[in-house]
Amino acid sequence: MTQQSPDPLRDPARAPTLAGVERAAAKVAAILPPTPLLPLEVDGATLWCKAECLQPVGAFKIRGAWHRLSDLTPDEAAAGVVGVSSGNHAQGVAWAAKRLGIRATIVMPGNAPQMKLAATRALGAEVVLYDRVTESRDAVAAALIAEHGGTLVHAYGDPWIIEGQGSAGIEATAQMRARGIAGPDTVVACCGGGGLSAGLALACGDADIFAVEPEGWDDVTRSLAAGEILSVADMSYPTECDALQTPETWPINFAVLRARGVRGVVVTREEVRHAMRVAFEKLHLVVEPGGAAALAAVLAGKVTPGAATLITLSGGNVDPQKYAEILAG
Repeated sequence: MTQQSPDPLRDPARAPTLAGVERAAAKVAAILPPTPLLPLEVDGATLWCKAECLQPVGAFKIRGAWHRLSDLTPDEAAAGVVGVSSGNHAQGVAWAAKRLGIRATIVMPGNAPQMKLAATRALGAEVVLYDRVTESRDAVAAALIAEHGGTLVHAYGDPWIIEGQGSAGIEATAQMRARGIAGPDTVVACCGGGGLSAGLALACGDADIFAVEPEGWDDVTRSLAAGEILSVADMSYPTECDALQTPETWPINFAVLRARGVRGVVVTREEVRHAMRVAFEKLHLVVEPGGAAALAAVLAGKVTPGAATLITLSGGNVDPQKYAEILAG
């Protein structure tokens, strides 16, 4: 008997593709309305801000999570999933798992914002805490899978996740075309591990892509400059951008970023805070620090807008007390 070849679309070692991004976009469109694409005038340029902070879980991470979990085989779904996350991916996985009836365990840092921890648990996921400075979340997840089984749903180092996040670019391009714009020529994305940046690089093949990180957590920027993957130099470096605190990118992400000539940009704490206040004052949106990094880079003059610039406002999950403090200046 001839052995049937495995389905290449289910191969976890496969490379993400534009076709995969387009398939993810169709799957996301079937269950979620498009998030608004809002114009913001800055120094005579129009920035098109993709309000992913308005997703049901408050972040774009719902896209990749849905694409990944909805592609599990029945046996994989029965065994459950294990995710690693600072908080937004956790909620995306928990939301998709609840909708699909899949058991989800999420490895999260003990110092994650309380609202992210509470929201993840409220969606029915089990949360396993780890120390961001002294422990490896990937090692904790691997141990859980070895003991209990399940499929790893990584926050960025996964072809389905990359493709799912890229669906935001497909959606934004369609929204631009509805306004008579051919599509983005410049894409500025908030960057932690590079899942969103890589997905957008696939989705928006004609655009210049900028991956924006907070100071101290600029491993992707340094890696792109060096031509090899480098880790965060100081895992205890303080930042308010908890959503972008990843130790290093993965080869699957880095390969896409390098192939597309993505450029890294680093923003400061005050630049991020200013962007959060601008989003509130001009767009009437609550954007968390990590979700405001891309806007911060443009407002600070670190990225020059093109004729059609797409900005990701990637998340809005911020503790109320912290947000009030930042708005107060």
